Amino acid sequence: MPDRGPSPLQSSLPAVAARFGAYGHGRGVDALVVGRPALPTGLSVPVAVPAESLGGGLVAEGVRESAAAARTTNPFLERLRRGPSGLGTAGLYFFTPRKESPTQPEQPQAAPAAEGIPIPGLYYHPVPDPDPVRVEEVSRRIKRWAVDEVEAYPPEWEDQFDGFSVGRYMVACHPDAPTIEHLMLATRLMVAENAVDDVYCEDHGGSPIGLGGRLLLAHTALDPVHTTGEYQAGWAESLHADAPRRAYRSAMEYFVQQSTASQADRFRHDMARLHMGYLAEAAWAQTEYVPEVWEYLAMRQFNNFRPCPTITDTVGGYELPADLHAQPAMQRVVALAGNATTIVNDLYSYTKELASPGRHLNLPVVIAERESCSERDAYLKAVEVHNDLMHAFEAEAAELATACPDPRVLRFLRGVAVWVDGNHYWHMTNTYRYSLPDFW
Repeated sequence: MPDRGPSPLQSSLPAVAARFGAYGHGRGVDALVVGRPALPTGLSVPVAVPAESLGGGLVAEGVRESAAAARTTNPFLERLRRGPSGLGTAGLYFFTPRKESPTQPEQPQAAPAAEGIPIPGLYYHPVPDPDPVRVEEVSRRIKRWAVDEVEAYPPEWEDQFDGFSVGRYMVACHPDAPTIEHLMLATRLMVAENAVDDVYCEDHGGSPIGLGGRLLLAHTALDPVHTTGEYQAGWAESLHADAPRRAYRSAMEYFVQQSTASQADRFRHDMARLHMGYLAEAAWAQTEYVPEVWEYLAMRQFNNFRPCPTITDTVGGYELPADLHAQPAMQRVVALAGNATTIVNDLYSYTKELASPGRHLNLPVVIAERESCSERDAYLKAVEVHNDLMHAFEAEAAELATACPDPRVLRFLRGVAVWVDGNHYWHMTNTYRYSLPDFW
């Protein structure tokens, strides 16, 4: 089992639980209703290309308002960004605080092509380049696992596997992982999840036809079947039948060796959510239904990145106790983080999906269809939706950290925020996979 670090508080102190459970949705709800958060501050200095480059209109005005609000400093969030301090908390901080970025530039600063260019107007936080030594080692280990242990992809997919840059992705998202093996927990699961998505759903032979049966059987590699002796052997043999199930089975075996029982069950629950989102999208594809925008966002709350930040404590080598993680306030923060990071994927993968066969639903496509606007206006509105989700996430995280100052809560919230930042970094810099539309 991993070293949990100093843990001076019990997992269920009555005073903390009462205070935590009484926490309401407050400012974050207002943020989503009126489009602006009450606490629009970041866990690090935000960067966005000036909205002037977007031209006039309501979208540009909204981006300008968001950028102005983001300059406000919140002392508590700055403290959270630096990490917890005080007696008994020294072991809760594993990595060097991120360097502050300069204030907003007067003109957009285009990064070299190899580093990627951020989406103009997108609200995000810059992160340092991930540790190259760790990136190289994680990349080496994950490729060996994918090729030799689980045969996750054939030789002709090697360039796509390398281009995914999963080692750089996971090191950027988990800079506090105490060891390479902790990083590998997240990396194996990421590769396994992508194998399921590619082989069952999308790029490499995926289809909505029969997806439910395939996903259910794959899910049993995460959540084992308990049946009679006569039929147990058939199920166990099925776990080696294809790449997705081999990858899920192996990645989960590694994960349960390092996680607690409650952390493993939490992950299974979030993977069930993910699979339900896959099925909703597949059903719409079969019936050629374009959902309302709110319906699409509901689907994306399930078909999203949530299983990744939800394991940030396992990868960090500690545990946020189940009773704290399950509180509605924490669940809302994690959901908002997952929703915001998933819209980042919609935005950066937009041109890639347009170039793929068939019709791919993403937020700009749905907005254009349902709100009868141009592709450009739909894309810019999707940027605004992302920014509102990010502001709501940060406002809710700030309130939650104030309402429940348990060091483990603070550390988990910071870990989720760092994952959000690392996810954007990977999308922005992965020029092998993504390029921006010509809307500016």
